Amino acid sequence: MGDTEMKDLQEITNINADSLLSSIEAARRDASLRLDPRHRALMGQFLTPASVATFMAEMFECKKPVVRILDPGAGPGALSAAFVLTMSRRPHPPSVISLTTYEIDPLLVGYLRKTLDLCRAVSEDVGIRFEGRIVEDDFLEAGANTFSDDLFAAGERERFDCAILNPPYRKIGTNSRERRLLRAIGLETTNLYAGFLAVTARLLAPGGEMVAITPRSFCNGPYFEPFRRFFLREMRFSRVHVFDARDRAFADDKVLQENVVFRAVRSEAIDRDVVVSASIGPDGSGLRMRTIKHDELVRLRDRHAFIHIAPDDDGDSIRHRIGSLDASLSDLGLTVSTGRVVDFRAKELLRAQPGRNTVPLIYPCHLRNGFVEWPNGHTRKPNALALGPRAEDLLAPEGYYVLTKRFSAKEEQRRVVAAVYDPTRVAAARVAFENHLNYYHFHGSGLPVTVAKGLAAFLNSTLVDAYFRQFSGHTQVNAADLRSLRYPGWNSLVVLGRRIGKSFPPQEDLDRLVEEVTSRG
Repeated sequence: MGDTEMKDLQEITNINADSLLSSIEAARRDASLRLDPRHRALMGQFLTPASVATFMAEMFECKKPVVRILDPGAGPGALSAAFVLTMSRRPHPPSVISLTTYEIDPLLVGYLRKTLDLCRAVSEDVGIRFEGRIVEDDFLEAGANTFSDDLFAAGERERFDCAILNPPYRKIGTNSRERRLLRAIGLETTNLYAGFLAVTARLLAPGGEMVAITPRSFCNGPYFEPFRRFFLREMRFSRVHVFDARDRAFADDKVLQENVVFRAVRSEAIDRDVVVSASIGPDGSGLRMRTIKHDELVRLRDRHAFIHIAPDDDGDSIRHRIGSLDASLSDLGLTVSTGRVVDFRAKELLRAQPGRNTVPLIYPCHLRNGFVEWPNGHTRKPNALALGPRAEDLLAPEGYYVLTKRFSAKEEQRRVVAAVYDPTRVAAARVAFENHLNYYHFHGSGLPVTVAKGLAAFLNSTLVDAYFRQFSGHTQVNAADLRSLRYPGWNSLVVLGRRIGKSFPPQEDLDRLVEEVTSRG
């Protein structure tokens, strides 16, 4: 081929590539407007912007001449298009791309067909044979059924070299069809996206690559622990990326869920390197990056298999400082539990204001500046719980308790928000804690006042906040997360508590106190 022909081919390729990028972004915007919002919520649909799709596609290392690629829950096809475009621009592109997409929404299938036509044109421009198919079946059901087939057919199952996915994000009930399908392959999970990841992992060939964008919530907490164990039996991470600005990935959909983009390889090797990175958004601005061992991302001895994402060396320092603290919660003799009052189950006991035969009912809105302020006249939440036989199991005796919000507001600066319940400020023989709170106690009773203040100060420190952000990508703080934390020893908590008066100091001063006390050992 002469220079002129080569130049003409490159121009045609660029035109088709530009057409593909603009087409998929226009399709996403158009589909987002046409889809019923209630249907989108039911399906857990968040369509991938072209910028994010391109960012993900460029993570693949696949160098095979024939590439079998899977896109489950493909939507209008942004991820498929970005993959094809990325492969076509490589110095040595594959000779064949065989693409399998799954999509069950009829509206999105129409967009997807057009995207695959453009993928074929871009591929043919550079001499790639493109084979694309759309499977209009439920991916979860199809995948689960594949693994429930006769074991003798296992060798005939289709395997993929690559998978790229933005799985649907939706909770699934205990008795739902999706839960039953996933149980059939040995997985118990509470969200659809984890199910998609699990089935996709099983469909990869040995050495196969997966690149996915998901909520970061799977990195910690008891609900996703079975999934983490399931996934890590066969998969190893090789790249993990987070966006510092949680509203950048799906800005048009106003999604504030913190996301993670990762590349994982089907492998059992435990000594793999992992590139951990962060940027403000998918354009790579403010990029920070480092390489660690897989065991630094997921500790082999961590029975909960938490995933710690620290894109800079400061993360190592923070994890070391927390890990070197003197005590576990059990060493301190303390317990953390979830508040017992589930308000919609105790409606007949709720009272707007305290009165005769009531006890204080503490909600997250009562936590202010390190202490419980009760009653709160600025909230529509009930302030009291009526006494009676049904209330007995919901109460805690008078005493000092440390409370933390289970769900911190997105605008709050700290992931962990703690406060002291001080019985000298709330005159009552017993108290009730609502279910959106965790509370620390000593065998069901209160703590010494200095220990309570010291514990609350520690939990409100920037140190703890930074540590939680390494593995917790959502605003939920589970009791299990708090149980897994290391704490200053008893005497250190007492010393710290003695430094806290009737109000907590500003954040900078509080951090200095925590640093002084914990560094003494």
